[in-house]
Amino acid sequence: MLAIGDEILSGRTKDKNIAHLADVMTMAGIDLKEVRIVGDEPAFIADTLNTLRRQYDFVFTSGGIGPTHDDVTAEAVAAAFSLPLIEHPEAVERLAEMYQRRELPFTEARRRMTRTPDGATLVDNPVSTAPGFRIDNVFVFAGVPSVFQAMLANALKELPAGQQIASEAIECPYGEGDIGDPLAAVQKAHPGVSIGSYPRMEGERFTTQLVLRSRDPEKLAAARQAVEAMLAGMAAA
Repeated sequence: MLAIGDEILSGRTKDKNIAHLADVMTMAGIDLKEVRIVGDEPAFIADTLNTLRRQYDFVFTSGGIGPTHDDVTAEAVAAAFSLPLIEHPEAVERLAEMYQRRELPFTEARRRMTRTPDGATLVDNPVSTAPGFRIDNVFVFAGVPSVFQAMLANALKELPAGQQIASEAIECPYGEGDIGDPLAAVQKAHPGVSIGSYPRMEGERFTTQLVLRSRDPEKLAAARQAVEAMLAGMAAA
């Protein structure tokens, strides 16, 4: 994912789209591998996008497709693909009809929201009409969370179905420093399972929640047994 906006980097806006994308991708059985945040600099956006789109199956961007001068994502994406930036005819039609219905002028600023690289397909926006778009393996969405979520929901049908990841949590009464070595041995013995450790403070002692994740139920069950055996051995020592 590529989140775009000076307002995110300055701390003025607290991003909500990263967590939402992670939740949706996990439910769809698709791994979210990387997230980058960049400012409103077209050349840097284009360079970063080229790096990501060549490395991953799909890239989702958020932010920078509104009507103001600092909404530069469309032109950056066009530059990344070496394509001309156009006013998408279907986007123009949709927005012109919407503003006419609302008796508002279809200004040059509002026309900026129709811009896409030549050849892009639109992603519907049932919240505020102005569409996102897709070009090759890149999906370009708005930064407003409600609009981002609606666009993502519409784009999901274009993604291949993945195998959902199952997870199990185990409460561990020991701190990470106590379980580090034996837990590493369990992880090495069960490469088909991802084992994460999350420290907690309960009163004056450290505890840890262990989360096991895998697409293979049998491997997940075997890893859970190994972790439980590890904890039982530590308790008996």
